[in-house]
Amino acid sequence: MRTNTRHLPSRSSVFSADVRNLGILAHVDAGKTTVTERILFLTGATHKRGEVHDGTTVTDFDTQERDRGITIFAAAVSCTWDGHRINLIDTPGHVDFADEVERSLRVLDGAVAVFDAVAGVEPQSESVWRQADRYGVPRIAFVNKLDRAGADLDTAVASIRERLHTVPLVVQLPIGQEDEFTGVVDLLGMRALVWHAGSGTDTYSGGTYSGDAYEVVPIPGALREEALRRRHTLEETVAELHAAAMEEYCATSALSTPALVSALRDLTLGGEGTVVLCGSAYRNRGIEPLLEAVVSYLPSPVDVPAVRGTAGDTDEERPADPAAPFAGLAFKVNATATGRLTYLRVYSGTITKGDTVMDAGTGRTERIGRILRVQADRHAELDRATAGDIVAVVGLKTARAGTTLCSPAAPLVLEPPAVAASVVSVAVEAHRTVDTGRLSSALARLVEEDPSLAVRVDRETGQTVLSGMGELHLEVAVEKVRRAHGIEIGVGRPQVSYRETVVRGVSGLVYRHVKQDGGAGQFAHVVVDVEPLEEHTFAFTATVTGGRVPQEYVRAVEAGCRDALAEGPLGGHPVTGLRVTLTDGSTHPKDSSEMAFRTAGRFALRTALRESVMQLLEPVVELTATAPDDAVGGVLGDLSARRGRVTDSTTRAGTAVITATVPLAELFGYASRLRSRTQGRGTFTTRPTGYAAVPAGVEAR
Repeated sequence: MRTNTRHLPSRSSVFSADVRNLGILAHVDAGKTTVTERILFLTGATHKRGEVHDGTTVTDFDTQERDRGITIFAAAVSCTWDGHRINLIDTPGHVDFADEVERSLRVLDGAVAVFDAVAGVEPQSESVWRQADRYGVPRIAFVNKLDRAGADLDTAVASIRERLHTVPLVVQLPIGQEDEFTGVVDLLGMRALVWHAGSGTDTYSGGTYSGDAYEVVPIPGALREEALRRRHTLEETVAELHAAAMEEYCATSALSTPALVSALRDLTLGGEGTVVLCGSAYRNRGIEPLLEAVVSYLPSPVDVPAVRGTAGDTDEERPADPAAPFAGLAFKVNATATGRLTYLRVYSGTITKGDTVMDAGTGRTERIGRILRVQADRHAELDRATAGDIVAVVGLKTARAGTTLCSPAAPLVLEPPAVAASVVSVAVEAHRTVDTGRLSSALARLVEEDPSLAVRVDRETGQTVLSGMGELHLEVAVEKVRRAHGIEIGVGRPQVSYRETVVRGVSGLVYRHVKQDGGAGQFAHVVVDVEPLEEHTFAFTATVTGGRVPQEYVRAVEAGCRDALAEGPLGGHPVTGLRVTLTDGSTHPKDSSEMAFRTAGRFALRTALRESVMQLLEPVVELTATAPDDAVGGVLGDLSARRGRVTDSTTRAGTAVITATVPLAELFGYASRLRSRTQGRGTFTTRPTGYAAVPAGVEAR
C-alpha cells in the first residue's frame, strides 16, 4: 500500500524546466477549488484539507467568496511535487468574472480544465476553453465528481469531443460507479490505483502525512478486457495524430508505454489532443495521478515559445533565460490602504530587491521594494525572481494589470490581456454627503484592481455610474466598498449597455469646418461615405487621390470619427458596426491643421449618423436553465415573456436542461423568479453571445 507522503516546499532555486505555471479552469461548481485544495494538501503546501462548504479553503480567502461559496478573485498559490515547483492560479468559474480568467490565462503556460462527470461541458467550461484557445495554452482535462449519482465518464468525454472540438485522449478507466467509485485503471501502466480511506486525521507533523492512501494493484478481472480495449483505442488515436507514433504502431501494431507518454506530451503541447483523467477531488481520489500528468504533459517556461514584444518599431523575442534582459507582465493588482501588491509573471531575466524597472508603456521607472512568493492571502519573502516565476512585488506605484515591466536598458512592450467591454451599469451614491469623497477614492481603487470595472459621471444627471460584466460582478464590487471602507452606499436599478449601429448609411456627405476668430484660423473640408459593417466593429478607409488630403490629416479625420463613436443619435449609446470612407477633401495653406481635420471628422460623422437609418442593439446571453420535469412549462413560459428564444431542450434523469437566447435586460431578478417557479430546485447560468437588434416597440431600460 502506498501512502500519500508529503514534503514541505523547498525555498531553494528551481530551474525553469522544473517549473509549471498552470491555471485551474472550470464552470462554477465543477469542483476546481476543491481540486486546488487537494493539490495543496498533497504537496505539503497546507496541513489541513480546506472545504468550500466550511469556508476553510486557502484560495477562496475573501469573506465574500466564503459567504457565497464561489470563487470570485483569481488566487495564486505555489507548491512542489516530484522536484517541480507548481505555480497555480485558481480562477473563477462564474461568467461575471471572466476577465479574471482572461488576465490569468495571459501569463500561464498550461491549464487543468475540470469538468463535472454528471453535467460534462457546461456553458462557462466552453467559454474558458475558448479563452485558453486564444492564448494557445496547452490543457489536460480532469473529469471530477465521479462519485456523484449519474456520473458517467464516457458521456462527459463525448461532450468534450463534441462541444470543445478537441480529441480527448482518455488515459484512465474508473473502477466502480457513483458511491462505489474507489479508483482508476491506469491505461499507460496497465495497473489499478485503488484509494482506501485513512484515519481521517488531517494534521501534519514530522515531514510526512498518512491519511487517505492508494494502493497499486493488478487490474480487476472484470475490467481487464475493457482496459485492454481502451488501451488499444488510445494507441490507435495517438498514432493517427503523431507521426513518430504512427511509425512504431505500423511496425509493431502497438505502442510502448514510453513512446505513448512522449506522444501524449507532444500532442498536448501542440494542442492537437487533450489528455483526460478522472477522479473525485472531494473524496481525495485521483489527485496524485493528476499531479503526475501536470509534470509529464504540461509545459515548463522553456517549453513554450519565447515571449514576443515590440521594441520601438521592431518585433523582438525574449527567451526564458535568467541571464537575458528582464521583461515581465503585471496581470493583477491589489490596492490596499497600506500599499499596492502587483502580481507579476517574469518572462525573461532576473529581478532582485531594490532593482529599478521601467514601465514600458509610459517610460517611467520604479523601484522593486520587496519580492513575495504568493500563497493566496499569505506571502513569503524572496531575494530574487527569475524567468518563469510568478510572484508579487511591493513598491510599484503606477503599474496596472497589463503593464509591461522591463529593464531600462532593454525596453520591450508585451501584449496586454484583452479587457472585455462592460455590459451592465448601476448608479451609486454615498448615503452621507461627507462620504462622497471617500466613495470616489474607493471606486478608483476598485477600477485599479479590476480593469473590467469602469466608473464615470453621467453628464445629464451628475450621478456616479459603475459599470461591469454582470449583476453579480457589480454586487460584489459594491459590497467590497461597503466592507472595506465602511461606506453606506445607495445603488440604483441595473441598466445594460446598449449599442447603436448603421442599417442604411449615406454617401458623399460634405462637411466644412471653418473657424476664424483672430490669428490663425481653422479650415478642414472632408467628404465621407458611411455604410453598415456586418461585424460589430469600426473600419476607416481613405480613397482620396492626388494628395488633396495629406496623410497626417487623414489620420486626424480617423481620430475624429472615433471620437464621434462615443455617442449615437438614438440615445447617446456607443456606435458600432460601420465603415467610414474618406473620399475627398481639401486644405488651406495656412489654416489647416490636424486639430481642424480631427474636428471636421468628428462633426462629419455625427452629421452622417443623424442622416443614416440607425438601429438600437442590446446585449444578449445564452442562458442554460435546469429544472425538474414538472416545472418545465412554467420555466418556458417565463422565458417567452422575457423575449427568450429557446434553442435546445434535453431531459436527463428527471431534470430538463433548457438553452435559450435571452436579452440581458430581461434577466434582472431572474434567479428569484426561477426559484419560485421550481420550488427552489432550478438553477441557471449565462454566457455572453454578443448584441442583437432591439425589436420595434421595446424601449431601452
